[in-house]
Amino acid sequence: MLKNYLKIAWRNLLKARGFSLINISGLSIGIAACILITVYILHETSYDKFVPNSENIYRVVGRLNLGERVDYTAHFSANLARTVDADFDEIELAGRIMDNDLFYGAGTNEIQIDDEAMQHHEEKFTYADQAIIDIFSIPMVYGDAKTALAEPKTIVISESVSKKFFKDQSPIGHVIYLNGNREDPRKITGVMRDFPTNSHLDYDYFLTLKGVEFGKGEQERWIQSNYKNYVALRPGTDADTFGKTMGSSVISNYLKPAMVAAGLAIAENLEQNAQIYLQPMTDIHLHSAAMGNEAALRNDIKIVWIFGTVALFILLLASINFVNLSTAKSANRAKEVGLRKVVGSGRTNLVFQFLAESMLLTFIAFGIGVLLAQFLMPVFQQMTGIALEMPWSSAFFIPALVLSALLVGGLAGLYPSIYLSGFSPINVLKGKLRLGSKSGGFQSSLVIFQFTVSIILIIGTLVINEQMSFILTSKVGFEKEQVIQLYGTNMLGDKDEVFKAELERMQGVEAVTISDFLPLADTKRNGNGVVNEGQEGVGETVSTQIWQVDEDYIETLGIELVAGRNFDPTIASDREAAIVNEELVRQLGLEDPVGKRFSRFGQLTEIIGVVKDFQFDNMKQKMRPLALFLGKSNTIISLKANTADMPGLLKSIEGKWNQFAPNLAFRYAFMDDSFAQMYDNVRRIKIIFTSFAVLAIVVACLGLFALSAFMVEQRSKEMSIRKVLGATAEGIYGMLTQKFLYLVLASLVLASPVAYFLMENWLKDYEYKIAIGWQSFVFAGGAAVALALATVSYHALRSLRVNPASNLKGE
Repeated sequence: MLKNYLKIAWRNLLKARGFSLINISGLSIGIAACILITVYILHETSYDKFVPNSENIYRVVGRLNLGERVDYTAHFSANLARTVDADFDEIELAGRIMDNDLFYGAGTNEIQIDDEAMQHHEEKFTYADQAIIDIFSIPMVYGDAKTALAEPKTIVISESVSKKFFKDQSPIGHVIYLNGNREDPRKITGVMRDFPTNSHLDYDYFLTLKGVEFGKGEQERWIQSNYKNYVALRPGTDADTFGKTMGSSVISNYLKPAMVAAGLAIAENLEQNAQIYLQPMTDIHLHSAAMGNEAALRNDIKIVWIFGTVALFILLLASINFVNLSTAKSANRAKEVGLRKVVGSGRTNLVFQFLAESMLLTFIAFGIGVLLAQFLMPVFQQMTGIALEMPWSSAFFIPALVLSALLVGGLAGLYPSIYLSGFSPINVLKGKLRLGSKSGGFQSSLVIFQFTVSIILIIGTLVINEQMSFILTSKVGFEKEQVIQLYGTNMLGDKDEVFKAELERMQGVEAVTISDFLPLADTKRNGNGVVNEGQEGVGETVSTQIWQVDEDYIETLGIELVAGRNFDPTIASDREAAIVNEELVRQLGLEDPVGKRFSRFGQLTEIIGVVKDFQFDNMKQKMRPLALFLGKSNTIISLKANTADMPGLLKSIEGKWNQFAPNLAFRYAFMDDSFAQMYDNVRRIKIIFTSFAVLAIVVACLGLFALSAFMVEQRSKEMSIRKVLGATAEGIYGMLTQKFLYLVLASLVLASPVAYFLMENWLKDYEYKIAIGWQSFVFAGGAAVALALATVSYHALRSLRVNPASNLKGE
């Protein structure tokens, strides 16, 4: 019987080639989109689950309510890990990572190996305790995992770095020098396996924290927060309950007393306003959107849900096409159903017959969809920036595909099979059945649903594109165009000022500044609390960014000075003075701020100038207070160019660089490109969302194309009679298209509030954002109407060219 069902199903698919092609095409596109997004979601939700004992590993995080805003952090003092390890038996292991590139060695470095003269630029350095290797069970290629970071001046490198510099030889015992400092060798004691792409840890070099102190007393200072702390709990520990207990203990017994001793007013209500708790390691990648600058390194669970919903909708639209087309072509099957019933077929047999056709079509579509997904995977990898692969090796992949095909085929074919098998043989054979008449309302509802989803996706695409354009083109308070950043300039040593002077003399160079503190991601940051003079211990402490810049910084970056003056290196007191931004002035509550003083760690600083606020964080974050100090941080030199011959200028700069640093490669970037890279994640989201929105619209239009074809076929004789009786082509065209036009307009009414709600929620993540205007809705509605009319018009105009006699000659 099954063989017979499949044989007849195959014949019917070949007989209705157009219907089959559209259905298979729509389903294949939907299935390919679902597979690609599912692979992406599986990758994003798999972060850190490969780590043994991952369910018991947590990161210590904190939350501080500052009234106007709430700050989240994953950084604490150097002594937190060892303190909680000693205080609580529930903790099996505790360790720290310090990747703040404000301090020597973390972030990026120029390295020398043994006695080589050549300097190599390397990234992904961090300091770590030996306990970090133990907590994460990091596998080693060479060396002893139990002691790799147990001694001072040791370093563990990744397998890829080892192969890069030592080929297939063991590097154990070799020495690495950082940034030309031959007095501070780091001995290689281990080679670790590369972290997989689904790890939130992304490091190539672990520098030991054993014996390290960043400033006198830093290891004991509770109010200096530069370390990420991880704990492995003993099995069976209730992490939520323990996290609250541990957090309350740390705040009450350690943090608050330290803040009181430092005279910080925030200590007064610290227990009520602060919270320290544990974040599961497996949540870090998708649940760290509130963690300040870390948000740019992570994904957001909301994005995963959005993509999952889009994939589901695309598959749903393809399934709706199947239902709509099957019921629309009911007339072509009506006599078949009537004859089958007359000769003895029961309704159950007919249901199974139509389900067999649905299953056959679905399995063909799944096969094509899988091949299409495999073909598009390289393109999808570029879109996401992730090395994704089809999970052929997974034991669940093929069974999941088969189960999904059965589920989709069954659900999509259930209504048409029940509907088609329910025809009365008497009415069918007497010609009393009107084609698809009973299902007209249902079909219309499905078309409305399809275009509602399509319009929501069009509006979403427009808003995301507009927000992205706003970010990249809006005035951010500094000039990023034609600003060139030169890297590794700390290797010039005391020649950096001479090199700067040489650059300033070049034709086409307007200004040059030396500073690692730039309004870009992955440049230095340093935060301290400041308070108005005389308010120490009683006034509100303002968390402020403290940047070291030179006297040419403001001019080079085109930052507007709104009050006071710039730094003057010939005035000795300027070394202790500051230029602040408007936000710090506002939060300190100052009027006429020039000449006023604020206190930082008990040291008074005079304000000599005020700059207009400029955006130095991701636009998802609110403007933060900033104080510029005259000083040196010389890893990056930035120069403002004004030339039509940029290649020639770069060649001249490289030539000068090779004179000063012959053993170090010349590296540079344009600031506007670096600024755009801060929003790579948003750009990728835009590309992915737009691509899948287009796929959804294509699927919806495929269904409408076939549905309009059946409608025109059903009404062919009616149109011929109307033409014979004098109806105009315009009137007939309007009659054929007005129903679909009404459906699309109804879709626009339903889609608009939903799209507005969804996009408003998405924009809430941005402090600086566009206002959703009516233009997006008008454009989306116009686009949907145009697409629908274009799709329907093909068949409508084609039918108008048919001679009425051709349709009526059989009457």
